[in-house]
Amino acid sequence: MMYKSKRTVLEVSGEDQFKFLQAIITNDINLIKKGPIYSALLTPQGKYFTDFFIVLHEGRILIDILEDTCEEFINKLLLYRLRAKVEIAKTDLRVSLGLHNKPKEAFSDPRHPALGWRSYGSEENSQEVDWTQIRVSYCIPETNIELVRDQTYILEAGFDRLNGVDFKKGCYIGQEITARMHHKTELKKGLITVKVDGNAEVGTEILANDQNAGTLYSQSKGRGIAFLRFNKVVPEMKAGNAIIYTDK
Repeated sequence: MMYKSKRTVLEVSGEDQFKFLQAIITNDINLIKKGPIYSALLTPQGKYFTDFFIVLHEGRILIDILEDTCEEFINKLLLYRLRAKVEIAKTDLRVSLGLHNKPKEAFSDPRHPALGWRSYGSEENSQEVDWTQIRVSYCIPETNIELVRDQTYILEAGFDRLNGVDFKKGCYIGQEITARMHHKTELKKGLITVKVDGNAEVGTEILANDQNAGTLYSQSKGRGIAFLRFNKVVPEMKAGNAIIYTDK
């Protein structure tokens, strides 16, 4: 069965489009003149709201976002728009994803080379790929799984290594807390890839010496993405009936 991306593509237009987006997103909107970017919208408390791709496509600014989060994202944009001369509208474009035989019009996923390519068109032509296995292998978080609204801090989710945050662009919503975390000497919590012996549901609590050490999320072929409190980690832990192993 062909993979369905379940994405929505929005168009942002108007004379204030660059200024408006620059003031609210985690990445530098001006970088789209060189190629697509990955970014997020945070809450004023610096926590994750949603993530997306932004691309300059045929002269238009497009935002590629998970369908399930689209309406709430649009409402947030309208709330922040105030008097800015900006329009936000859904398009009929479809998102296609793949690893091989990259189409001429496609672009490489800006998060990691292993994530292949993305393209936009009137029809979806995605390749059948085990994206979960790839994400787990490279510890790449997914919307509504590892990335939890109003809970996740993006640096604990690895947005810096995923090219999803710019530390030089200036102010944006949630910037102060993100910058403060960036300047810490070391994060105390975060996502890492672990070995998993057995099966556990996404969201299962991880126990280390019978104490809460974190949460197990996506899993594939004996590996998983876990959110862990690093000071609690031991080489062997439990998540439900599964055994979790880590090198930490």
